[in-house]
Amino acid sequence: MKQQTSRESLQKVIGYHFRDQGLLKRAMTHSSYVNEHQLSKTDCNERLEFLGDAVLEIISSEFLYFRFPEEPEGKLTRLRASIVCEPTLDYCARAFDLQEYLILGRGEESTGGRNRASLVSDALEALIGAIYLDGGFANAKEFIHRFVLNDLDHKKLFFDSKTILQEMVQKEEGSGHLNYELTGESGPDHAKMFHVQVFLGDRQMGEGSGHTKKAAEQQAAYQAILQLKKEQGLE
Repeated sequence: MKQQTSRESLQKVIGYHFRDQGLLKRAMTHSSYVNEHQLSKTDCNERLEFLGDAVLEIISSEFLYFRFPEEPEGKLTRLRASIVCEPTLDYCARAFDLQEYLILGRGEESTGGRNRASLVSDALEALIGAIYLDGGFANAKEFIHRFVLNDLDHKKLFFDSKTILQEMVQKEEGSGHLNYELTGESGPDHAKMFHVQVFLGDRQMGEGSGHTKKAAEQQAAYQAILQLKKEQGLE
């Protein structure tokens, strides 16, 4: 992170300006940086992540309660879990390039820390915690609605894509079996990209890439869903 310049850039992107710039810096500071520079453990973003996780859960719970008034508790719980899980938060954070603003130790940087979903999703929760402390519940709620709860139907389709695709195929008798094939790998070991194609019988239905095989398969499944919907006249 290029200190003040990058903090100003990030604040413009998220539409919120911190009164306490130290909170924003702490939210972006990974423990690897603190350890390498022998700083206090409280200078990293772990405590803010703890707080942000709780704020995210209550706001997403409220959102789902009113968005789906007929759904039972069990369905709402599963929906919330899909929103606050690591892959979803990583996806949301990368939509505004949060990973580029992280302050990492040299070791974490050199081993591809910015590509790790767990690290990026934790930083998003820390940012939520920082906004909550700096600007209160209303500002944290506005941020979450804008960057996490937006376009929820699309996100659910994407992150449940393998399950949804399997269910779609099972409804079509004689359509063939689904098969995911790893077609290649690229990039250095610390930032490797996996490339996958999904086949329905002998037909290639979609392809995807990701930093894990699972992520690549999800993207391929999502493309296959769009193709099937188009063929069925649902798009």
